[in-house]
Amino acid sequence: MNNISSNKRSFAIIGGDMRQIRLANTLCEDGYGVNVYGFMPDTQHLKIKPSDCLGNTLKNTDIVVLPLPALSETEAINAPFFDKKIKIREVIEQMTSNQILIGGKIDDSLKTLLDIHGIYYVDYFLREDFTVLNAALTAEGGLSIALSETAIALSSCNCLVVGFGRIGKLLCHALNGIGAKVCACARKNEAFAWIDAYGYKKAHINELSDIVKDYDIIFNTVPHKIITEDVLENMCHDTLIIDLASKPGGVDFNAASKFGISTIWALSLPGRTAPITAGDIIKQTILNICDELEV
Repeated sequence: MNNISSNKRSFAIIGGDMRQIRLANTLCEDGYGVNVYGFMPDTQHLKIKPSDCLGNTLKNTDIVVLPLPALSETEAINAPFFDKKIKIREVIEQMTSNQILIGGKIDDSLKTLLDIHGIYYVDYFLREDFTVLNAALTAEGGLSIALSETAIALSSCNCLVVGFGRIGKLLCHALNGIGAKVCACARKNEAFAWIDAYGYKKAHINELSDIVKDYDIIFNTVPHKIITEDVLENMCHDTLIIDLASKPGGVDFNAASKFGISTIWALSLPGRTAPITAGDIIKQTILNICDELEV
């Protein structure tokens, strides 16, 4: 089914999860031309009939949209609602130099391939207008996990947030708002200044081994292995660790299992806990990009 409009920018949405389904539906509702590929015909909630031909999907479209992350494995587009592999090379080879590719977490190998073929691309995952709002959803999702996985009220919990970037800031704010006792753990003086300004308790990451025994819930936002075996062996067995960091994560999960400490690695939270809102954030970011590029 071709949903291309003749008087507005048009999109080819290739693969993705519920976020891209929301994106496709709302772009179409707003009057944009939308073709989709990489979904089964009976995909739930998808209001646009997916194409069965990649070439037809790309034909006469201005912007090609890839999911977040763009690739699920080497050279294959992330398409959990499709029963075939979509090789990124096949997409790029059928694009024209007049089309723009917009995707999330575009890795170095894909960048090289796009450069070789002369395709202009934008990684929306690197944009501040996306990352701030996406971080807010991640923080909210972490809070939701804590509420559902603990038998005590968060308002009476001692919570340690490791890392004070976008997610760490927003998570501390949310925890503090419901009355939890919050300590933010960081390593830079700039971060400590912000922690002081917000009025949270603070600790240096080098102190982790000494302080972890004092906390009921530990949230990690640092995507490097920072909660190591040396840290874990000093932790109380009833402590819950919620790792919000992207791969490779920040927790030695094998060591945590050895010590009997509960861990949850909450990858891609916005897409799991709030896909509608996450899809709307992607949509607005993509439209912002189009406006800035005047396409």
